[in-house]
Order: sequence, then C-alpha cells, then structure tokens
Amino acid sequence: MSFILPFIILIIVVVFIHEYGHYYFAKKYGVGVTDFSIGFGKELFGWNDKSGTRWKICWIPLGGYVKFFGDRNVFSQADQEELLKKYDKEDQEKLFVTKPLYQRSLIVAGGPIANFVLAIFIFLFIYMFAGKDFTPAVIDEVQKDSPAEVAGMQKNDVILEIDNIKVESILDVSKLILMSTSEIVDFKISRYDQEILLKVKPKIVAGVDNLGNKINKRIVGIKLSPYNNEINHKRLGPANALIESVNEVYFVTTSSLKYMGSMLTGSGDSSQLGGPIRIAKISGQVAEFGILPFISMMAYISISLGLINLFPIPLLDGGHLMFYAFEKVLGKPLSQKTQEGFFRIGMFLLLTLMFFATFNDLKDLGLF
Repeated sequence: MSFILPFIILIIVVVFIHEYGHYYFAKKYGVGVTDFSIGFGKELFGWNDKSGTRWKICWIPLGGYVKFFGDRNVFSQADQEELLKKYDKEDQEKLFVTKPLYQRSLIVAGGPIANFVLAIFIFLFIYMFAGKDFTPAVIDEVQKDSPAEVAGMQKNDVILEIDNIKVESILDVSKLILMSTSEIVDFKISRYDQEILLKVKPKIVAGVDNLGNKINKRIVGIKLSPYNNEINHKRLGPANALIESVNEVYFVTTSSLKYMGSMLTGSGDSSQLGGPIRIAKISGQVAEFGILPFISMMAYISISLGLINLFPIPLLDGGHLMFYAFEKVLGKPLSQKTQEGFFRIGMFLLLTLMFFATFNDLKDLGLF
C-alpha cells in the first residue's frame, strides 16, 4: 500500500491534467464533451455538470479519456459526410469533425501541452519557494586509474559543462553523466582561471541508485564537494524561476529523446525502460522522502507522458497529428482503410513496448 497510494495519486493528477488539456481546447472551440474519465473500465462514481458532461472515476487508474459528442472515431475525418447526416445543424456545430484543421490539431495537442505546462508550474513552485542549488561543482578527489585520471582531471578543477550543457550546480554532474548517451563524455573544466576541454570514457558498472533500485551506472571516478564547504542554495524570483523551469523541461525532453534514440540504435541501455510497476515502486520510494521530491517526480512523469503522446504512432495524440499533417499536405483526409492500417501498426508497436517495459519491471522485481 505504501507504493500503491502515491502511484494512484501521481497517475490521477498527471492523467487529469492531460485530459483537461483536450477538454479545455474542445470547450474553447465549441466541441461537445459527453465524458471526462479518469481510468478505464467500470465507473466507480461520477457526476454530470450543467453542460451535460459526465465526470467519472473508473476502476483501472492507468489512463483516461475525453469523449466528444457524436464520437464514433472522433479523430477520423474519412466518414464525415456519413456522420453529418445523423445530426441537425445545431448539433453539427458540436461535432469534432466539423472543426477547422488547426482547431482539431490544438484539441489533440492540448493534452501533451498541458503536461508540459504542469511540469513548468511544479518546477516554478519549487524554485520560488524551496529554492534551487547553484553550488559550483568542484572536484575534491580523482580516483587512481579511473577514467577521470586517464583523461587528465585534477583535484580542485571546477566542472563548467558536460556535453556542452552548462553545469549550474554540483547536483547536475551525476545527472548529466547518467543522461549522456555518448561513449565519450566531454567535460569543460576551469583550472587556474583557464578553461580546458577533456574527454572521458566512463566505465559501465552494475549498481544501485539512491533509492536502492538496480541500474547500470556510468562511472568517471571523481568525488565532488562544495568549495570551502559553502552551499549556494537560493530562492528565485518569478521571472528567473520561470526561465529555469522552462530550461529544465527542455533539458529533460531533449535528453529523453536522445536516450530513446540511443536505444533504437542499440547503443542505449534498454534495461532502464520501465512501465507502471516500476513507476509505482519508485513513486512510493520517493514519497517517503517528502512532498517536494514527490512532486518533482510528478513533473518528470508529466513530461514523459506529454512527450510519449507526441510520438507519431496511431492511437497516440501524435499519431492523430500525423494524420492531420497528411490531410494538410494532400488537401483531404486519408481513407478509412489507410487509417485502419496505421492503427493496426500503432497497436502492434504499443503492445510490443508495453510487453518490453513490463518484462523489465518484473525482472527488476527479481521474478525473471
């Protein structure tokens, strides 16, 4: 239960925000919304609002959906003429398929957009009220015969950049090394007021993270410490906090894309890809450290959900946006038969991904 409750809270919040993004743009452009569901399966409880939307919580809390008025295949334009015959002119105005292409695109993209906005808001809150660390990353020790020593790192070097990404804090170093997808990691350091570029080839060793979960670590062989033991942790004003929040979302997004790209090319560590079981486990572990680590994790999960949904895979929001791109180029929607073919491919890809992630989750639990 210590894992399940935090997981359910996290999923409900992130999914609600995602679906509300769809709902917001649908209402903005006059599309009728009949259902707003958190979860799938049988309804646990719900209520109707004054516009006729059924808001409900269902048994399986692993997603959600917004159902639009007249929904048969809400994102398909191929059967538009057939659908219009079923409704009078007033009801036709509430149909998704009658809306201009840009409005349909915004309604579909609204979910991922809302996830990115949620992450920015969480980071903004943290940086303004809890603060952000800006302690310089000073090397206190270089381990003998380590990759760092081979590359020429020395005690008291200050790490400025890793793979051309600025190191703002001592906390950034391990994160940037872990997220790097290159065999050789580029370090820019400051030594006696001179900037030096060093190339380090990390060792890959089996280990555990701060929560005790098994991971493959990239080790360079350095220990860091604050200069003169002075910690520089400060609260930011609204403008600076917003800039730092957007930068963090951008960094996580681009790093995630690079990591996924490395897995496709075979150079990345696919064993770290997890599904709901691993998310549940980690969310429970993080929740034990307090509310700030938990909402930070919520921000990262929200970014992941928004990003994955933008992939051009049918059944995901990005797949529908791909169809709209074809519609814009061709001047007409793809045929129903073509769309159904794409959806079969999308279903196969998603099921394969779910199987692989679940296998990793069970392996992480020691069941394989």
